Amino acid sequence: MCLIGEYFNNVLKISLENYIVISGPCHAEEIALERLSYLTVASQNINLAKLLERILKNNYVKVKCSNDIIGTEYSAVLKNIYAIASGIANGLNYGDNFQSVLISNSIREMQRFICNISKIKRDINQTVYLGDLLVTSYSKFSRNRTFGNMIGKGYSVKTALIETNMIVEGYYAAFSAKKINSTYRTKIPIIESVYNILYKDRNPKKVFEKLSKKLN
Repeated sequence: MCLIGEYFNNVLKISLENYIVISGPCHAEEIALERLSYLTVASQNINLAKLLERILKNNYVKVKCSNDIIGTEYSAVLKNIYAIASGIANGLNYGDNFQSVLISNSIREMQRFICNISKIKRDINQTVYLGDLLVTSYSKFSRNRTFGNMIGKGYSVKTALIETNMIVEGYYAAFSAKKINSTYRTKIPIIESVYNILYKDRNPKKVFEKLSKKLN
């Protein structure tokens, strides 16, 4: 398993100099409403990134450039898993206090996961990482949080997938992240908790009771 950029580079032999990742934090619904939004364009080719920045930016879309292709793409995948966790917690009636601890642990877990794979200097508190995680975990537009909320309320995984009526990226990402981590062996209790609920049919309440003891 690999990222799209890794597949293009390793399998199709397309140079990463010709590859760009566009990330948030940015919900399409708010772009459509012309609400102030922020994008990050990641590329090893800064001139290409700057070109796309000029194309995308306008009076309500701000664009920032980055050279962290791998970190940007992985964070865009992992944040969907954490949004499911946030939704499950909400469905189980955990309050805002727990949510704040869950998300602060999520960003540190994301940092461990990404840095074990791609050891370049990055600030995990930048909006492309932390900001995208926050908007996906808390927004009413988040399909992954909505899906997790249904799981927490007792829906089966199959039923929740049908009821969401959209692609729940975090469902597939949880399986992939777990498999990828079998190589890197990063400490990822939140991802593993979501994986166990979605793929091992574990009881969400019991899983989160155990998870809560691992957070700090």
